[in-house]
Amino acid sequence: MKRPTLNDVAKLAGVTPTTVSRVINNRGALSDKTKQKVKNAMEELNYQPNALARTLLKGKSNIIGLIFPTTENIFYGQIVAELEDRFSKRGYKTFLCNSKNNSAKEKDFVQMLLANQVDGLIVGSHNTDIQTYQRAYLPIISIDRILADQITVVSSDNFTGGLLATQYLFDQGARKIAHVNSTQSKSAPYSIERKQGYFKFMQQKNLSTRVFEIDYELPFAKKKKIVSEIIKKNRAIDGYFVADDLTAILFQKMADEQQLNFKVIGYDGTDFIRDYLPDLATIQQPIAKIAATAVTELLKQVQGDFEDPGKRIKLPVKLLPPRTKSTTID
Repeated sequence: MKRPTLNDVAKLAGVTPTTVSRVINNRGALSDKTKQKVKNAMEELNYQPNALARTLLKGKSNIIGLIFPTTENIFYGQIVAELEDRFSKRGYKTFLCNSKNNSAKEKDFVQMLLANQVDGLIVGSHNTDIQTYQRAYLPIISIDRILADQITVVSSDNFTGGLLATQYLFDQGARKIAHVNSTQSKSAPYSIERKQGYFKFMQQKNLSTRVFEIDYELPFAKKKKIVSEIIKKNRAIDGYFVADDLTAILFQKMADEQQLNFKVIGYDGTDFIRDYLPDLATIQQPIAKIAATAVTELLKQVQGDFEDPGKRIKLPVKLLPPRTKSTTID
């Protein structure tokens, strides 16, 4: 079936194509009766105006591009949901791209979003070899990653988070404390900062350090096997600071299954974890605040306010100890 055209709408409504265009773009003085006739014809034909043409005419698309590694991760899933909700309330639609930590795919997404005339980008992906953002000439806010000197970054205080997590384990009596991070950690600033917080605390207490890396994206069975092997080969470790809640849950589960007495703390503190797994200690990132700040900063730029580009906004994290069975859940 042939896609309906603007001329088809004009013919059905009994008006000129110019009149249809004026109704679509809300330009010129037209009677309510004429506007309704055109809208009825558009609805009957299921006619969709050319969004790119309207963008070129108005200079705005009211679409924001979001680039994240994956929404399968509950942290990214929650932050994307927060972003979409806040942009929707401000009259913007979002276009979500999952880069899967693939540099070439991320670059293609950037080019596609630019070609579709998005009003701005929020980037939570972390492929640091991409230079495209510096040449985008578009409002951009980064989450956790420095893309260029002139691009504002919104993040949580990951260094303090690493320090708090390690101190929690120390306060629980652990002295042989290991840090578990992602295999992607060397290219992810937030991972580096968490690790630095861990090293700082251990250095202050003159304790030896141990770091393990796990691919967080592995299937459950493979990840569980790796976690089990780490625990079996390192029986002396009595505390694990795991920089990811889902992986921390595996360590906690292994401790229960093998009747071992080491302590565990995770990281992120998403709503899902706090609601369904309240017995996991974690460092909570202020996800809603990160999203709200990123939206506010981006829309300032979309509206032409570039007075303070390249800000580094760090938001405080919070230690959430495990809730006991006697804790009341609201």
